[in-house]
Amino acid sequence: MTVVAIVLALLLLSGLPIAFAFGLAAAVALWHEQLPMLSMASKMFAGLDSFVLLAAPFYIVAGELMSRGGIAQRLVRFATMLVGRIRGGTAYAVVCASVMFAGISGTAIADIAALGQIFIKSMAREGYSKAFAAALVAAGSIIGPIIPPSVIMVIYAAVADLSVLKLFLAGILPGLMLGVACGVVIFIKGVRGELPPTSLEIAPVERGKTWRQGLLVLTLPAFIVFGTTSGVFTPTEAGGIAAAYAFFLAFFVFRELDRRSALQCFRAAARMTAGLFLLIATVEIVNYVLIMAGIEDWTRSLLEVFQGRPVLFMLACVVAFLVIGLALDAGPALLLLAPVLLPLSRQMGIDDMQFSMVMIVSCTMGLISPPVGIVLFVACRIGEMTLSVLWRELRWFFLAQIGVIVLLAVVPGFSTWLPSLMGR
Repeated sequence: MTVVAIVLALLLLSGLPIAFAFGLAAAVALWHEQLPMLSMASKMFAGLDSFVLLAAPFYIVAGELMSRGGIAQRLVRFATMLVGRIRGGTAYAVVCASVMFAGISGTAIADIAALGQIFIKSMAREGYSKAFAAALVAAGSIIGPIIPPSVIMVIYAAVADLSVLKLFLAGILPGLMLGVACGVVIFIKGVRGELPPTSLEIAPVERGKTWRQGLLVLTLPAFIVFGTTSGVFTPTEAGGIAAAYAFFLAFFVFRELDRRSALQCFRAAARMTAGLFLLIATVEIVNYVLIMAGIEDWTRSLLEVFQGRPVLFMLACVVAFLVIGLALDAGPALLLLAPVLLPLSRQMGIDDMQFSMVMIVSCTMGLISPPVGIVLFVACRIGEMTLSVLWRELRWFFLAQIGVIVLLAVVPGFSTWLPSLMGR
């Protein structure tokens, strides 16, 4: 375990891509312990040998099609119409749009790329500081991997051997709570008079069209959730249906996607899927090395420390996840930690859905945690600002969302209530 940790840290600091860093660290550990190197190939294949993982490429394609097919603009208009002309109305519209777009894209990167281009510059023209606009969109993008459909939950379900559908249901309330946390920060700033009234307005003659288009887009996440809960199709099949429906809307209904743009969507999704699957395969080798090195003995000693104190264990895990998020993105962190800590949480009597939501939301916060949060760099690039300027505004949203994680760790019902309805 020491060899893996040292080599992995050195490779990550050198700037090597994360998937290669995990693979090389595991290879060095196998060589150091004189274990057969041929096991690398079999373990990489075993890590990808899951029917559940087939859903990930479909949801990635659907997110790409929605991002480039004019969906984001329609959701923004729909959210603006819902919020109305109130102080800070455009800021509330960002939160509403983030929640709605999360039910379509499934990733934080798609959210910040699509909504950031629309809001960061337009809010500056209304009188908002550009740093506040970028911070708000970045904080809102974290909702993307939490509200279903979620690519990271599909990956997590495959690694942790959990139901994708139950994870999707468990993510609804936490995702909405993250949006409410952003809304609380906006409300406080509005009461202090720090935010201008919105100047965005939908003309009365266009409201009917805006309603129709907005509801048409929102049928996608509703269709996925209700279709899977009713047993009409599996979550994997739902991914294929989502991709087909997204293509139909963008190409035939809204007509903002041509053949060239569609090919670009498929290429971008193929690159993202290839990188993601390579990461899953290499992390599987690291997990194998950790098991061979006796990670179970370490977890047993950890169990003795927190025995009878599950809430304290959850809060300690939150701190650990947030610290790990400073160095690793959500995907690698979840792939590495889930096989180790989930069995431990079960022994303490913690519900799988509660622990999974705490782990997923906490690790996702790494996307907006300096110094390596990828969402931060995208927001800085769109807003043309430095990381320090962005963080001065983002920290308040960050702290509010940390409060949500603490609530998830202390109150199981926020994560377990909706999944429990499946069994009734």
